[in-house]
Amino acid sequence: MRTRSSQPKKQRKALYNAPLHLREKLVSAPLSRELREKYGVRNLPVVRGDEVRVTRGSYAGMQGKVNRVDRKRIRVLIDGITRERADGTPVFVPIHPSKAEIVKLNLKDKRRKAILERKTGRVITVEEEEEVAETEVKESGEEKVEETSKEVSGEGGEE
Repeated sequence: MRTRSSQPKKQRKALYNAPLHLREKLVSAPLSRELREKYGVRNLPVVRGDEVRVTRGSYAGMQGKVNRVDRKRIRVLIDGITRERADGTPVFVPIHPSKAEIVKLNLKDKRRKAILERKTGRVITVEEEEEVAETEVKESGEEKVEETSKEVSGEGGEE
């Protein structure tokens, strides 16, 4: 989708008529400072499963996982950012990817990992930090279950 013209009219036309396989780059978002320092990459195309933080608009500061990427409309739908329709049903609010920053990357996709490796010039391994975080969540979940069982049996409140 390369136009040599500097006329806004032709730029817009090229943008609106771009095929879906070229729109992948248009659905790019900047990385957070931590990820930018870690990988040395400024922005990447957003994929489902990434965690993003909205930086502009009325939803600025809200954070959530990407539920869906709409290449046709060049928008991202994020869990937790919804509004209610007139009949009361919640619907996702579409956010432009440039108005959000990627806080956590989803590296389960092989193509995504390959893109990152190509851009950084080094091999990306599955982060041990994620594995540690997952085990902590599982342990904390088990502790909560034990605490609630103590409260039910009457042992939790007596100290």
